[in-house]
Amino acid sequence: MPFDFLRRRVSRSALRSIRKRGAHVDRFKLADRNSIRETLLRDPVVATAVALHAQENDLETAAVLAKVSRYVDEIVPFFNILAYYRFGYFVSRTLLNMFYKVSADQHGTRGSSALPKNAIVVYLMNHRSNADYVLVGYVLTGRVAISYAVGEWARAFPLEYLFKSFGSYFVRRKFREPLYHTVLERYVQLITRNGVTQGIFPEGGLTRDGKLRPAKIGLLDYIIGVARDDAYRDRICLVPVAINYDRVLEDRSLLRELAVAKGERTSPRRVQMYEVARYLWWNAGRIVFRRWKRYGRAAVTIGEPVALAPWLAEHERKGESLFDLSRHERLARVQSLCDSMMSRIGAIIPVTPVPLACAAIQSLDSDFIPRARLIERMAEMRDVLVELNARVIRAEGDIEEIFDRALRMLIMRRMLVRSGDGFAVLPGNRGLISYYANSIAHLVGPFEEGVRKRDTLPATESSFNLFSLSSVSLPSSAIQTNSQSSRETK
Repeated sequence: MPFDFLRRRVSRSALRSIRKRGAHVDRFKLADRNSIRETLLRDPVVATAVALHAQENDLETAAVLAKVSRYVDEIVPFFNILAYYRFGYFVSRTLLNMFYKVSADQHGTRGSSALPKNAIVVYLMNHRSNADYVLVGYVLTGRVAISYAVGEWARAFPLEYLFKSFGSYFVRRKFREPLYHTVLERYVQLITRNGVTQGIFPEGGLTRDGKLRPAKIGLLDYIIGVARDDAYRDRICLVPVAINYDRVLEDRSLLRELAVAKGERTSPRRVQMYEVARYLWWNAGRIVFRRWKRYGRAAVTIGEPVALAPWLAEHERKGESLFDLSRHERLARVQSLCDSMMSRIGAIIPVTPVPLACAAIQSLDSDFIPRARLIERMAEMRDVLVELNARVIRAEGDIEEIFDRALRMLIMRRMLVRSGDGFAVLPGNRGLISYYANSIAHLVGPFEEGVRKRDTLPATESSFNLFSLSSVSLPSSAIQTNSQSSRETK
């Protein structure tokens, strides 16, 4: 039959895609959605939650089961190999290389080789842009197909279909109903037990001021719950992943959201729509007239894997099992683990040219900066970063070349304008300078105080303090030494 012939052709094409990439696909990704639904509906924990929800809300059990079925349909993806490895890879490669020069760096000596063959891998990432999903997925395409936890913002056609076909599952970030969270927890634990590689943004949302946000522990706590079974505790590994850009596509929108959260007035909707239309029109013209230039670097650093088993064993050596603690105490310990992982992410944030230049500008605190002085400060900061083992892109390159790469973007964004033998900082875009400087301020050692002091963005309590965790650590057996092996995608 024609349908069977088409299905066989598609299957063969999908298998060729996997062999070509040399990637690993978790078998459970290919499981039928109906079988997953039946598994969850038969789950005794879900059944208990259904009975409790029906009793508390005076509902029929059938009505509650129908609600659970809707939650399952909303959460569970339908992974498509062809969509991921052919369409997804082609689109991500095209778009990313159109906008950025992509850099991928492995922090440490062993990287993925340190993972057991049967490892259950969870990538924990900072969240700077909605492009993070595409960027990390593209960087890891040659290794594994990663399943993301995606927020409600993507539940719109055609994004929802695309994300689900790429194996991502959806999460309602601020929905507090216990029944929903039971279904979500049991699904996350189901795919974890079946070895599905997951990607989580612990911050729970995009950074609005460029700084790391405090970690939210819900999904990580669900995953750790699988370690109640000794068969899984030795398999779970957490991998920190740090992301940074020379230009975040939605940076101005994020700054507007930050201003609104602090009670400031922002531009009317029509003005924002005009800005979007102008941006599209301007860049379309640049492409047509072949004047298009990329937005600099998009950089990813993949950190050393951290096994969960030593952390659990550390609690047991103290005479307490994590899972015997009260829920409040257990969540506090999970929060400490997540904060420690966020510190690891912060320590390997890639330093690209624009954030380095913005940090130098902000540290000098002047509306006019001579070119020679700015380059000198960038060189001083780079030396400090290298000495502190930060992940500096092109650390061995000429500082003037790095400055010129940053300057092109700073002038295009109207953050700087040429004036005599130096540059004037435009007051209206000081916020953008702070946004990019904040992404690496915690790394610049003696210059940090000056960069922080001149931050013009609204003060917020939602930023993560990387150095408030001196008492938080992972067992020494889970900590790897630093080294570097890198590759770049041209």
